[in-house]
Amino acid sequence: MTPRAHILSARESKVLTQSLWRFANPQLFMSISAAVLPWITGLAALSIVTGLGWGYFFTPEADKFQDSVKIFYVHVPAAMMAINAWAMMLVASLIWVVRRHHVSALAAKAAAPIGATMTLIGLITGAIWGQPMWGTWWAWDPRLTSFLVLFLFYLGYMALWAAIENPDTAADLTSVLCIVGSVFAILSRYAVLFWNQGLHQAASMSLDTEEHVADVYWYPALVTIAGFVLLFVTLVLVGTRTEIRARRIRALLARERAAHA
Repeated sequence: MTPRAHILSARESKVLTQSLWRFANPQLFMSISAAVLPWITGLAALSIVTGLGWGYFFTPEADKFQDSVKIFYVHVPAAMMAINAWAMMLVASLIWVVRRHHVSALAAKAAAPIGATMTLIGLITGAIWGQPMWGTWWAWDPRLTSFLVLFLFYLGYMALWAAIENPDTAADLTSVLCIVGSVFAILSRYAVLFWNQGLHQAASMSLDTEEHVADVYWYPALVTIAGFVLLFVTLVLVGTRTEIRARRIRALLARERAAHA
């Protein structure tokens, strides 16, 4: 590569980076999110209804699981989103720490209750599925335990946001908590690879055709997972928009109080 080409490449990279960071502008974010929300919401509803309907009514009983396999279509997508929601919060928190963009901090805050709900759904459906399969509602299995700890981190994250009045300080401290909690998100995903003991089976949704579930269950599961991802994006956008509006209202109220002081 010639020096001139290298300079052009560096300039293009800088322009691309700057164009991407434009989306951290709250006004631009509100404008774009308002345009895409109806489409994402519609696709989320269509995917979830199609995936769950296909999985529950048009798939056979499994040899080992019988009808209990149907809970797979809620348990697996919820568990996957519980972990990936924390991963999204981690990225947003790192952006806040490095770039100090308020939209990223508010997006992480908005994602937390969604991730906590997905984690709770994963725990409950896992217990319901595990009881007939394992003969117990709960076991201190490595993956189950790390998943429970992840849920507690979600609760702690939300409590920390609520306990600190200054939003920038809250964003700083919750970002640190998010980075620490990421250890348990990783353990929740890969615990069955770290430890051989435990009741929980290996990952069902593998790209390896010899490991993942049969195609008759695989395809509707993919549709359902896509629906859960789109649902998560929809709820994060709605939550972030709500947080931005709440921040603006607080700023206006503070300005009004200062004017009348």
